[in-house]
Amino acid sequence: MEEKELEKLTATKLREIAKQYKGISGAHAMKKEDLIREIHKARGDTAPLKLKKDKPEQKSNAKKEIKALKEKKQAANEKKDRKTSSLLRKKIKKYRRLTRKLAKAKKA
Repeated sequence: MEEKELEKLTATKLREIAKQYKGISGAHAMKKEDLIREIHKARGDTAPLKLKKDKPEQKSNAKKEIKALKEKKQAANEKKDRKTSSLLRKKIKKYRRLTRKLAKAKKA
């Protein structure tokens, strides 16, 4: 299977495939991206792996993202678009967690 085909599979199916390779251990706890990477390693493929969007590595970048999302959320609230507002609220929450995580990592 090629990388595109592996990405289309669910994590459960990828775990089943990973069980076929002896070099992969702990597949039950891996995320989808990790499973795909480990399957490629076990096969000996050197296929370039796509990664998720880069997260802001600095707290200031994350805070800028939060500010932009808050503005979009405010506009969605004015239009009474609850679905968009809810999605934006969840994204803001994710970035707030990220800022806390970055701050905690910086202290340690």
